[in-house]
Amino acid sequence: MRIISTLILTAALAATAASAAPEPTKTQVRGEARLTKLLEGRTAGTPVNCINMRDIQQTQIIDGTAIVYRVSGNKLYVNRPVHPGTLDDDDILITDTRTPQLCNVDTIRLMSRISRFPTGVVFLNKFVPYTKAPAPKG
Repeated sequence: MRIISTLILTAALAATAASAAPEPTKTQVRGEARLTKLLEGRTAGTPVNCINMRDIQQTQIIDGTAIVYRVSGNKLYVNRPVHPGTLDDDDILITDTRTPQLCNVDTIRLMSRISRFPTGVVFLNKFVPYTKAPAPKG
């Protein structure tokens, strides 16, 4: 009886492990390609926990992938939320912080641009800075 229980438990664990890494959706594949193109010619820096809200000039949602924050000095910060599948570039980001910084412990609510109904929540991760190398002189 013990052998049968062990076999059943092993099979259940194997099925769980196989389902732990789902295939990326078409939206995520397109989002990764779009993000790669956006970051072309840029170099990733050391991830940071927070960015200053006052420095953010533009925010862009990459469907199912990431949120890109453009800050002064032509620098981009990329945040890949914990569950990015809910990100849709037709949504509005609702950021409610208690400090002048946006940090990796913050959550962002999403709202449909058309219906104005909530569409989800994303939990932020660290922000990865991307900078362009200065153009060579001469």
